[in-house]
Amino acid sequence: MAINSLITRRQVLAGMGTITLSPCSSIFAQPKNMMRGAFMIMSTPYTEDDQVDYEDLANEVAFCAKSGVQGLVWPQNSSEQRYLSKEERIKGFQTLAEANRGTSMALVLGVQADDTDGMLEYAEVAESLNPDGMIAIPPRTATTLNDIRNYYRALCEVTDKPIFVQTSGGPDIELTVDFLVDLARELPQCGYVKEEYGRVQERMLALQKYQPDPIRSVFGATFGRGWLYEMRIGTDGVMTGGAMYADVFAKMWELHLAGDEEALLECYSRLLLISNLDSLIPGVRLYVMQMRGVFKNTKSRRGEYSFTPQQIEEIEYRFAALKPYLVV
Repeated sequence: MAINSLITRRQVLAGMGTITLSPCSSIFAQPKNMMRGAFMIMSTPYTEDDQVDYEDLANEVAFCAKSGVQGLVWPQNSSEQRYLSKEERIKGFQTLAEANRGTSMALVLGVQADDTDGMLEYAEVAESLNPDGMIAIPPRTATTLNDIRNYYRALCEVTDKPIFVQTSGGPDIELTVDFLVDLARELPQCGYVKEEYGRVQERMLALQKYQPDPIRSVFGATFGRGWLYEMRIGTDGVMTGGAMYADVFAKMWELHLAGDEEALLECYSRLLLISNLDSLIPGVRLYVMQMRGVFKNTKSRRGEYSFTPQQIEEIEYRFAALKPYLVV
C-alpha cells in the first residue's frame, strides 16, 4: 500500500474522532454497536489424536450464537493459542469466518505474535477474511513502550477495523493509561482496550475519562469474576474464556441493560459458584463443554484431565444452579 494512502486513511480516521459520539457509539459504524457486551474467547477443541477439531470449533460458534452473546474471540490464552501452530491458527481463522457468517455476533481474530513480522502474517490473513475486529497481545520481544507502539502502528497499516489492545500477556512492560490514550489518539483503530493489568478497575475508571474519544470501548476479562463490578462502573463488556457458560454471560448483559439489578446479582452469584471450581477441579470448563454437547471430549494440550465420581457430582451440582439461564 502506498505511503500516501496510509496517511490519508489515518487522517480520515483521526478526523472522525472529533465527531460527537454517545458512549455506545463507534466510529467504525459496527452494526448494532457490536463492540459492546459479552464476548466469548473460544476454547480450542481437539480430536483424540491431538489434532485441532475444526468441526467442534464450528459447533462452538453455533452454540454461542444460540446462546445470544455479542461476540467471539479466537485464539487467545484461553484458547491455548501458544500451543497452536501457524497452520492451525490460520485454518481456525477460516473455519470461524465461515461458521460465523450470517450470525449477529462480532468476530474478533487474535493476531498476536512474538514479533511484528509474525503478527503481520496473521493480520494479513485475518484481514482477507473480513472479521469485525482484531486483538493483539503486545509482542514478548518488545523492550520499550516505543517497540509496542511500532507493533500496533504496523497492524494499523493492515486494517482499519477495531483493534483491541490487551494490557497483559506480553512483555513485563506496563501499558500505562497515558500510553493507551496516546496510542488511540494516533491510531483510532486502537481505541479498544482489553484491560487486565494491575489495579484493573482503577485503570478502567481512568480510561473512561477519555471515552468516547479517543477510547471507544473498555472490556474486562479474568473469567468474568469482576464483571458485575465492572458493569456497575460503566465498562463496555467482558472478553473472556467462558464459552461453556455463554448463555449465562448473555443473560447477565441483558439484565444489566434492563437495569434489573436484583436479577443480575442472582445470575452473577450462580455463575461464581461454578467458576470457583476452576481452582479445585482442573479441566472443569472442558468437562462442561463436553457435558453440554459442544465438544466431543476434554482434550487439552495443557495436560490430561480426568474426573472422579465425586468431582463430576460437584460439577453437575453447581451447574444445575445455572439452569434458569440456559437456553441451549
